[in-house]
Amino acid sequence: MTTQAPPTAAALQARLAEVLQPTQLEVIDESAAHAGHAGANAEGYGTHFRVRISSPRFQGKSRVAQHRLVYDALHDFVAQGLHALAIEVL
Repeated sequence: MTTQAPPTAAALQARLAEVLQPTQLEVIDESAAHAGHAGANAEGYGTHFRVRISSPRFQGKSRVAQHRLVYDALHDFVAQGLHALAIEVL
């Protein structure tokens, strides 16, 4: 059985850039601040992220639909340990 490494901010940023073609994008790994909480891992990274994003693909969509686009783009990372995602649409 192989264990995948936890996701990185760079990997999430690359995926969001590819899928949503944002005009502004910042991905911050906040995992260290959640050590000991549910979903945190022993490594202290790769579980809790904050995404600040603006994309033309959000235009005309509700906040829920905008967030769904972000969640859908990052869905594959859940299996790697992504536990929590805070999204700020700019």
